[in-house]
Amino acid sequence: MKRFTLEEIAKIAGVSRATVSRVVNGYPHIRPEIRERVQTVITQTGFRPNALARSLVSNRSNIIGLIIPSVVQKVFTDPYFAYLIHGIAQACNANGLILSLYLFHSLEEEHNVIQTLVGTGLVDGMIVTADRHHQDMVETLLANQIPLVLIGEPEDRSKISYVDTDNIAGGYMATKHLIDVGYRRIGIIAAQVNKSSDLRLEGYRRALNDYGIKVDKRLIAYGNFSQDSGYEAVREILPYRPEAIFATNDAMAIGCMRAFKEVNISVPDDIGIIGYDDFPPAQQAAPALTTIRQPVQQSGIEAVELLLELLNNDVKVPIHRLLDNTLIVRASTRNGVRVESNE
Repeated sequence: MKRFTLEEIAKIAGVSRATVSRVVNGYPHIRPEIRERVQTVITQTGFRPNALARSLVSNRSNIIGLIIPSVVQKVFTDPYFAYLIHGIAQACNANGLILSLYLFHSLEEEHNVIQTLVGTGLVDGMIVTADRHHQDMVETLLANQIPLVLIGEPEDRSKISYVDTDNIAGGYMATKHLIDVGYRRIGIIAAQVNKSSDLRLEGYRRALNDYGIKVDKRLIAYGNFSQDSGYEAVREILPYRPEAIFATNDAMAIGCMRAFKEVNISVPDDIGIIGYDDFPPAQQAAPALTTIRQPVQQSGIEAVELLLELLNNDVKVPIHRLLDNTLIVRASTRNGVRVESNE
């Protein structure tokens, strides 16, 4: 197929080369009939603008960076990141953007890469996952006025746009479900990893308070979102005879179920358990895991769309978008199967 140039498109459309360039780059002040004529020719010819030429005209590279501060090994073993990257890549492809992924083996490596990115201007903007409390890189990016969207709620909400699922509502929904089906001594495997994990614990506390159930500190233990940490944490709680456990991610919930099996505790006959995520291992667990489904892939899509709004100057103040979760009831808790959303 012939590859057309801007000059040839301009000649066919009966306009100047500059007009074609403005249409291609989305300039607003073009008469609708001219814009439509040029776009018709572009469609008919299958014209695809040269990315380098576009970047020279628009001062944009059309590259966005995705920074995942977690160590590389976790990125390739945790299903969360697979779903998240899928959503981000899907949105980038739909918007003609190039996605550049940055992974690190150490904090030193992370620091060096961020300094390089800040100095080169290679990317138009950044998406960063809020994997841990207090990320210095975020401050560096903000100080250098790099458009930025966080996935996950930051410590300081006042100056950063972010997308997250509603973790307080999700934690509340999980705990409420356990209460609704008759459990009262409800333990939690929380995590002191990032703000999202803090908020799920907050949702747990609120639900207990609303239903007149006293929070028993002996029924609260902490993991780090890994299966092994769930296994170890629940063993701290079991001596205090919980009736059910809310594990704040599916991996820790599956670790809990492994601990139950070792001491001949039957799920759900002897104890109920609910997780958080609804990735494939939740369905494959024995018994299948009741859990809170969070829309991770949609979070990635929303993050790209929000970053585009920042790049196009459509956002003047930080925007915070919370997505709803869904309760998925399976065999690890009492009473049947249903789906419930916190919309």
